[in-house]
Amino acid sequence: MATQALKTASVLAFERKLDPSDALLFAGPWEQRDDNAGWQPVLIREKSVRGTISNRLKTSGQDPAKLDAAIQNPNLQTVDVAALPADADTLKVQFTLRVLGGVGDPSACNDAGYRRKLLDTVAGYVREHGLGELARRYAANLANGRFLWRNRIGAEQVEIHVAHLQEGRPVAEWRFDALTHAMPTLSAPPTQAASVSALAAVIEAGLAGAAHALLRVTAFVRLGHGQEVFPSQELILDRERGGKSKTLYAVGDVAAIHSQKIGNAVRTIDTWYAGVDENGAIAVEPYGSVTTQGKAYRQPKEKQDFYTLLDAWVLKDKAPPVEQQHFVIATLVRGGVFGEAG
Repeated sequence: MATQALKTASVLAFERKLDPSDALLFAGPWEQRDDNAGWQPVLIREKSVRGTISNRLKTSGQDPAKLDAAIQNPNLQTVDVAALPADADTLKVQFTLRVLGGVGDPSACNDAGYRRKLLDTVAGYVREHGLGELARRYAANLANGRFLWRNRIGAEQVEIHVAHLQEGRPVAEWRFDALTHAMPTLSAPPTQAASVSALAAVIEAGLAGAAHALLRVTAFVRLGHGQEVFPSQELILDRERGGKSKTLYAVGDVAAIHSQKIGNAVRTIDTWYAGVDENGAIAVEPYGSVTTQGKAYRQPKEKQDFYTLLDAWVLKDKAPPVEQQHFVIATLVRGGVFGEAG
């Protein structure tokens, strides 16, 4: 039978369907949230500090005098920092998000039979379940301000404005009180559920290819005058000896958050894995990887990883449980290279 002879394509790639821009950081007063003027870019500056030796040392059997000598050595560091100016108490974070159609349609596939079967499988999922569940979860992460990362922690107030743009003009706009949303469960308070649903409908139409979906997302975070803010940190592989120990990301002269980090936050919708009660939602990744914990929550031996679920669904016609179908489609939305290794 044809389905038994079907094999995973050796070349198989998908483009991401949620395409965020870098997020730029600005500073201003909380009272001017509706005024585009008066917001100044957050700038990055260098700071040189003299720290202490605080890392774990091999102290067993060590001469106390040697330990004192090690601790007396200064820990000199030059780092990048970013902060609100003394006359501004609010951080403004702004980016755009394009939502693209063609979910499940590979950008590269060298096996026509596999491609047809894959498209049929995804089409069956869309007919039966639609893309509404995924869209609702993406909308929840825009509304709750998860994309702010460390900037959200300890904030007094967080207000999110999301505008649906057409021909460069907003045709609809929603406002969310981010701190009232439950991030682990991706749930909204009853007073804002309708707004999340309306935003989700726009995202769903974009994923389905039924309408052009471009969103402008603006977050206002009330932190306090002069408080430190947190752009993305650059990964410097070949750091010069004596160079900066922390380099922050900027677009031009404006502090910014990487588009990859924004995308990771938006796709943090996986609540279908074992261990969700302890961790809440994690980012959609083929193996459920959480790098901050050094753990993969979707192990192949437990048959919960993307590749095992996809192969069973496409090659063997064994549809996973509905929640794992959501995960598989969400991984296709994420995009990536998923071909069979040679």
